Amino acid sequence: MDEDKGMFNVQQTIGTVLCCRCGIKMQPNAANMCVRCLRSEVDITEGLQKHVVISHCPECDCYLQPPKTWLKAQWESKELLTFCVKRLKNLNKVRLIHAEFVWTEPHSKRIKVRVTIQKEVLNGAVLEQAYVVEYVQQDHMCESCSRVAANPDQWVASVQLRQHVSHRRTFFYLEQLILKHDAAVKAIKIKQMDQGIDFFFGNRSHAVKFLEFLGSVVPTKSRDDKQLVSHDVKSSNYNYKYTFSVQISPVCREDLICLPQRLSSSLGNIGPLVVCTKVTNSIALLDPFTLRHCHLDSDQYWRHGFKSLLTSRQLVEYIVLDIEIPSPPMEAKIGGVRYLLADAQVARVSDFGRNDNIFFVRTHLGHLLNPGDHALGYDLYAANSNDSELEKYKNLVLPEVVLIKKSYEEARLRKRGKPRKYKLKHLEMEVDDRARVDEEKERSDYEQFQRDIEENPELRFNLSLYRNKEYQEESDAGSMADDAAAPLEELLADLVLLDESDEEEDEGMRE
Repeated sequence: MDEDKGMFNVQQTIGTVLCCRCGIKMQPNAANMCVRCLRSEVDITEGLQKHVVISHCPECDCYLQPPKTWLKAQWESKELLTFCVKRLKNLNKVRLIHAEFVWTEPHSKRIKVRVTIQKEVLNGAVLEQAYVVEYVQQDHMCESCSRVAANPDQWVASVQLRQHVSHRRTFFYLEQLILKHDAAVKAIKIKQMDQGIDFFFGNRSHAVKFLEFLGSVVPTKSRDDKQLVSHDVKSSNYNYKYTFSVQISPVCREDLICLPQRLSSSLGNIGPLVVCTKVTNSIALLDPFTLRHCHLDSDQYWRHGFKSLLTSRQLVEYIVLDIEIPSPPMEAKIGGVRYLLADAQVARVSDFGRNDNIFFVRTHLGHLLNPGDHALGYDLYAANSNDSELEKYKNLVLPEVVLIKKSYEEARLRKRGKPRKYKLKHLEMEVDDRARVDEEKERSDYEQFQRDIEENPELRFNLSLYRNKEYQEESDAGSMADDAAAPLEELLADLVLLDESDEEEDEGMRE
């Protein structure tokens, strides 16, 4: 602004002085010495640790935080850097500016950290200096790992997870959630049982934390018990084994439910026939004839404890003959999923060529179905149900058919035997000798679980899907199967670490 007015502006200059030791020109400071001479006179790292010994558990990759806390940290991670800096003594006498890892061989049992500090020295001058701290790893197994090494079957707490249904799709879904969140990373052993899975832990706190995770993803109720193992009279130490029995709600997604009268009244006379659309730590229910919906939390469900009227194993395939959207259209968006009421004419696929039975139904799938499409639903016309809650409703007229979802079976038949775009990881678990495992039934349940993943984007959002290298994308990208397939953009690249011998073989193959 001064230059615009034509005024003379004096530029400020910084004067220089001569160092009192070596005589070179420098900017003035309180000590009147250059940085090199100041460092030769004063060492601000004096009294600080340059070598530290740390205890490392090679089994679980944990580090000992004295006196007896074990911290899990990956190599050159932020948590490991924080742990290393906190192990340095007398660091409060200086000001910490920066800390970073210096690369070392992972198998060298050495961790090097470059630390930059500042400290006030002669006559108020502030000196900054960097130095390297070397940490020596000493292998020392933690208490839980040493217990496992001495006796692999020795555990302190177990979580017995059960669901009394005719399929294992819930456990397949839980397995993927546990892998994504590393919820069972502290488990000593995992065993597949007849109607569930048992998780064994070396510490009660690990089992309690796993129990909290289960309660956050599925509606559960639990009870716990403990058994005295040993007792030291002199020190008054008691050793217990803890058992947590966890039961998962038997209501699953796509089940047809008849609500109890008291519960239906408390929810605004919804239903009583409703469809379960989603199960997390709460149960989402939808009336397919009015699009009214509600959510039941875990406490509300276990207070009434109702069961499903019909389950997904009883679904019947129908063909849509005609569909009509009423005027004005009634639609709703529930949890990011759109529903539209429609009147449809359907017939059972198994009735073709046998009879002319046609059913007129109201469905919530008007946004998906078109004449000629196939749909899966519950056949109440021929069903023989003995539900006690249903008998309490007097003068209740049951619909002949309740449609649940669109069927992509024809498209799947064309792709049968071909690999999927994605693959899933699995927990390492043993199979109990007493468990009656039907391999054909389990294979069928897993196939249905994979179909649910392909058809439901909301379900895929909560899981980690990995790209299948065996999959080759086909030219007919516009086929019906793509409507119910996981997009490649949603898949994760599976990280594979190769040994040096494997890399040499790969290079030889490329040549």
